Amino acid sequence: MIDIKLLRENPQLFKDGAKAKRFDVNIDTLLDLDSKILSARQMLQDIVTEKNRIGKEIPKLQPLEKQSVLAELGKLKEKEAALNDELKHIQPEFDALMLEVPQPPSPEVPLGLDDTENVEWYKRGEVRTFDFEPKDHMQLGQALDMIDMERGVKLAGTRNYFLKGDGAILHRAVMNFAMDFMISRGYTPMIVPLLMRNEAMRGTGYFPGSEEQTYQMERDELNLVGTAEVPLTAYYMNEMLTEKQLPVKFVAMSSCFRREAGAAGKDTYGLYRIHQFDKVEQVIIGENDEQKSIQYHQEILSNSEAVLQALGLPYRVVNVCSGDLGRGQVQKFDIETWMPSRKSYGETHSASRFYEFQARRLNLKYKTEQKKNVFCHTLNNTVIASPRVLIPIMELYQNADGSITIPTVLRPYMGGRERIEPKQ
Repeated sequence: MIDIKLLRENPQLFKDGAKAKRFDVNIDTLLDLDSKILSARQMLQDIVTEKNRIGKEIPKLQPLEKQSVLAELGKLKEKEAALNDELKHIQPEFDALMLEVPQPPSPEVPLGLDDTENVEWYKRGEVRTFDFEPKDHMQLGQALDMIDMERGVKLAGTRNYFLKGDGAILHRAVMNFAMDFMISRGYTPMIVPLLMRNEAMRGTGYFPGSEEQTYQMERDELNLVGTAEVPLTAYYMNEMLTEKQLPVKFVAMSSCFRREAGAAGKDTYGLYRIHQFDKVEQVIIGENDEQKSIQYHQEILSNSEAVLQALGLPYRVVNVCSGDLGRGQVQKFDIETWMPSRKSYGETHSASRFYEFQARRLNLKYKTEQKKNVFCHTLNNTVIASPRVLIPIMELYQNADGSITIPTVLRPYMGGRERIEPKQ
């Protein structure tokens, strides 16, 4: 949520921001409602002041005077009731519209309509060239008995799968390595609930807007999370931290669930776009300081890059354009890892900076050393997501004989083995 004071001061900034991000929100209507609310509240305050004045005078008045003043008091109460009734109708409309207002993107964000207009920042690692005809991850996974998509679909519908044998072991190795790496960098490990109340979904900015992408448990008023960002960022919801507690740095491994509504016919092959996956997520809750937030943004980006570098995977970092940003993101960097079967880089990470957008919605504050209560800043990024990351690992590390070389950093998690080989 944005600061209404900033919107009052510079409505054009938010109109331009909404247009750049392709969000349809009526700023003029919001400001009109805001004006009505401010006016009604001022009149209510004036009425309270007048009622207090009259209340003090009544005991001093003669009977005839008292009757006249009581009639005046009755009119004030009627006006007060009418104003409160007006606020009961206006306030919910205002609150709902406030949730729709996107945060303007940073000046460093390139203008663009969608992900095709994201701007490459830099590349790292060498893209492998093969001296044999490489297989894709599904061909490898089936030949090595690592993936069973057919039975996943049979039991759970499209975009579902089984990882089995070495597929499950490789998946676990990747996740455990990423968790250990982040713990070594000082992040607090967390095991998080996967069902979230609507308040947490609204607080982190997923509602309104992502209801169609969310598996909702209407009977229990709970939602399956699409990322551990939600429970980690909302962990201190409605709490007051101290400045000495910041920054808070969390890392969590969790399952994630996404309906992929609207993705029919898109990336249907293999493990790229699926309904359930596991992810190691990093979240920072920091000070209300834009320069520090920018530094934290670089930190969470470099953490993920270091994981990919340790895995020996070539990747590129892109500056996400305005039209591909979410409602609350000030700026986002995507990491895209090279996937031979796609003949391109595929998104594997998203590093986002929110400033106080999420904290305002979560009522997440801290007390400064000067005893001032201010909203925190929040950031998040993927550390690793599997099985999507298995696509480049399997495809880039395959051998001509059909085996897969295990990346060196994963071998301790796989019993010291160097290869995944066809079963005899």
